[in-house]
Amino acid sequence: MLIGGDRPGPGRVRGRPAPPPPSTPRFPSALGSSASLSASAGGDRRVLCPLRRVSPLSWREHGSLETRGCPAALRHRFKDSRKDDIWLVDFYAPWCGHCKKLEPIWNEVGLEMKSIGSPVKVGKMDATSYSSIASEFGVRGYPTIKLLKGDLAYNYRGPRTKNDIIEFAHRVSGALIRPLPSQQMFEHVQKRHRVFFVYIGGESPLKEKYIDAASELIVYTYFFSASEEVVPEYVTLKEMPAVLVFKDETYFVYDEYEDGDLSSWISRERFQNYLTVDGFLLYELGDTGKLVAIAVIDEKNTSTEHTRLKSIIQEVARDYRDQFHRDFQFGHMDGNDYINTLLMDELKVPTVVVLNTSNQQYFLLDRQITNAEDMVQFINNILDGTVEAQGGDSILQRLKRIVFDAKSTIVSIFKSSPLMGCFLFGLPLGVISIMCYGIYTADADGGYIEERYEVSRSEIESPEQIEESKAQQEPRTGDSPVPAVQEPKDVLEKKKD
Repeated sequence: MLIGGDRPGPGRVRGRPAPPPPSTPRFPSALGSSASLSASAGGDRRVLCPLRRVSPLSWREHGSLETRGCPAALRHRFKDSRKDDIWLVDFYAPWCGHCKKLEPIWNEVGLEMKSIGSPVKVGKMDATSYSSIASEFGVRGYPTIKLLKGDLAYNYRGPRTKNDIIEFAHRVSGALIRPLPSQQMFEHVQKRHRVFFVYIGGESPLKEKYIDAASELIVYTYFFSASEEVVPEYVTLKEMPAVLVFKDETYFVYDEYEDGDLSSWISRERFQNYLTVDGFLLYELGDTGKLVAIAVIDEKNTSTEHTRLKSIIQEVARDYRDQFHRDFQFGHMDGNDYINTLLMDELKVPTVVVLNTSNQQYFLLDRQITNAEDMVQFINNILDGTVEAQGGDSILQRLKRIVFDAKSTIVSIFKSSPLMGCFLFGLPLGVISIMCYGIYTADADGGYIEERYEVSRSEIESPEQIEESKAQQEPRTGDSPVPAVQEPKDVLEKKKD
């Protein structure tokens, strides 16, 4: 089967770098402005949040300074005092463009958490001024969002929106595994969460594995426990204890023999079967080890061809869920810009592409897709190896990626700012050209001077003097040198005249 191995799940403190848009690399800089303007994501409301610094000498006095809910500006004493509370911290750099985009959203997060009475305190730290603390928490880029709970630090890798960040804070700050004491509570959770996991049964080795998996993956999804009486009647269990995932209006039961490691299974099943895919989500799907079948369409185009491909993928995801849910993820993507960059190719829209995010291979259509049966046949041909895989992570592909990225960067610079592009690339080329010209002209001038010296000598000296010089330079004959004939002084003066 052409499916790559599962990637290890992210750790509690350290993990893979944040997905696109990529975090800005670290670079020292001065402290930013003393105030931040917060804008609501859904309107024109503006909230002015002064950038408050928590005094190192009076941490207890200012630790609860949340009068307006604005994030507190944390300093070096924060490391010693933060274990008494739960903190949601944004590690930023004043010069970072992505950090400036996050700033109004972060202020809204602080206001919302304060208004709902959350026990989570919201703060921000200039990681360039307190680089030692940032390094201790594993900050490798900007901005980095972490929830600090006791001795644990959980990385946030979701979309940088207010609702997603608040949901992350609520999930991680609460109990690791939340009990469901009644059917009413179970129904409430089922209406609120699109995907969640439930352990059913008493104490067992499976529960210990479930707890370990939850401590690692709580940053992504919710974990619950319940008794068999609380589970809905439509759920049938062959054996107890059991771990179930509820999603897509159905459920799946973990099978150790077919699904392997529990943590890997949870990492694969934490997504809905059909998704609206973007660059960030595609990056996260790399942890599942699944192939991703994507309908690449233009959502603004309402033509039959665009809507038909999207409907076909949705139909396959729904009607063939039991057959493909272990190996495939389905979805659609608006536009082909990101896919073209990923594949280093130009795809025509609409089309269908199947990505293997584990080894960067991809599969393109080898037939016309007119219905769900055609798509199912295409998927089966991928699984049995009859469809040729393209791309990969070979050395040749890596070199191709380097050239493609360099070319894309240069083109984007000239498109966004032609003057900047001319300066960045024209100045070095100009300096190199001047150096080459200087080296060439220096050699030419030396040859010209030597040539002029020979000409001047021939003009000044008479033929007799030249012959005399040659005679004096002839090699000696025999054992003793031939003595030169000394002409009288008056003769030499006449020749010279």
